[in-house]
Amino acid sequence: MNILMIEDNESVAEMMQMFFLNEGWEATFKYDGKEGLDAFLATPNEWDMITLDLNLPSMDGMMVAREIRKVSQSVPIIMLTARDSESDQVIGLEMGADDYVTKPFSPLTLIARIKALHRRSEIAETLTTDRQEETQAFDIETAHFKLNTKTREAYLNQKLIEGLTPKEFDLLYTLAKKPRQVFSREQLLQLVWDYQYFGDERTVDAHIKKLRQKIEKVGPQVIQTVWGVGYKFDDSGIA
Repeated sequence: MNILMIEDNESVAEMMQMFFLNEGWEATFKYDGKEGLDAFLATPNEWDMITLDLNLPSMDGMMVAREIRKVSQSVPIIMLTARDSESDQVIGLEMGADDYVTKPFSPLTLIARIKALHRRSEIAETLTTDRQEETQAFDIETAHFKLNTKTREAYLNQKLIEGLTPKEFDLLYTLAKKPRQVFSREQLLQLVWDYQYFGDERTVDAHIKKLRQKIEKVGPQVIQTVWGVGYKFDDSGIA
């Protein structure tokens, strides 16, 4: 971790520097509120953790936290103070602190709180990233249609096409990834069912019929019949 410690007590800073080094963390120390804020603003994406004293020269910790939160909502902040009243703790948290440690404190306690807050921050960031990937990383995306092979979901005009069976989804994906290309029934049997099929080709027609019924519940039909040949996906005519 890269820690910014804004603390006017140099003895406390020197003590914590030894513990930070023991953890393999890098730390920058500022002894003035304005200097600490300037250090953050200079490289706001560089810091993994901020420890912030409440009583600081030139600008107190409440003001520093408020200004930091205008730039970053995600960087973790632990506020340190000799005050222990409930009102001070509430105000500190309202100003944007994620945790609150009162002085005098054990260095090991602060280290443990930093680790716990950092873990929570990493988990929250991972969950946010996963949700964004699931939402945004569509394998197929047009003005009207979206399909995600990871979540196995398809949308038409922003509406989920519900109840797709595995084969219906695979059939829709096969057609949609090559829009307006006509596929014969034999080709679809080979691509979707993964084998050459020389029997009744109506198995494709049956799946197409069910797939169309589910698509029509959310929007216009995008699977078209090309008479005498087969089927194609085409959403270009949707208004």
